[in-house]
Amino acid sequence: NCSMVLKTLHFITRPLSDEEGNFSLAYIITIHKELEMFIKLLRAIYMPQNIYCIHVDEKSPKDYKAAVQNIVNCFENIFISSKREHVVYAGFSRLQADINCMRDLVHSKIQWNYVINLCGQDYPIKTNKDIIQYIKSKWNGKNMTPGVVQPLHMKHRTQVSYREYARSGTSYVYPTKNIKAKPPYNLTIYFGSAYYILTKAFVEFTLTDARAKDLLEWSRDTYSPDEHYWVTLNRLNG
Repeated sequence: NCSMVLKTLHFITRPLSDEEGNFSLAYIITIHKELEMFIKLLRAIYMPQNIYCIHVDEKSPKDYKAAVQNIVNCFENIFISSKREHVVYAGFSRLQADINCMRDLVHSKIQWNYVINLCGQDYPIKTNKDIIQYIKSKWNGKNMTPGVVQPLHMKHRTQVSYREYARSGTSYVYPTKNIKAKPPYNLTIYFGSAYYILTKAFVEFTLTDARAKDLLEWSRDTYSPDEHYWVTLNRLNG
């Protein structure tokens, strides 16, 4: 019952200020468990002017998927990713889940300014207005992808080829003996956070630029590629 959901969970139903109403954020939330935690997170970050793409892990239980769908159905600005991945921790599938949501978000009717990615175990310590004001104050037109040049102790992540294993309730990433080729375009690989705040223009760039596509393909058999992909792309000249 959607009216009960809105009322009992106290979802915010109108922009709390003109500044927020004129600055829409997009969110990508990847989840696979703990429905109550997801709802608490969603309620905390929900604003009617924002847009939310939820990636539900393909291996999640059916009743969990159904419960998430029931919540999502109550909102016009929340949707489930049109393509879902069987996510393996530290595998390419985790990066692909974000990209699937990005492809959906760029076709949204809501004209969002920035996208923020979260997992189901995150929780905000700032308000929507705080986040917007922080973006505007220091990062207007820029991306937040903290990182450094790939440290020596991380070299193994991109030197050999990795594979995802996912069978009978067990999933993990394991190294092979195959040595990887150098990165495309002789790119310098950076490492940092898998979590980011990105401009819409940058998202469109990552989905269309040849360098971004080739780096994505090269990253397919690396370890935890979401920790180098965004950081490296954001440091390309221009």
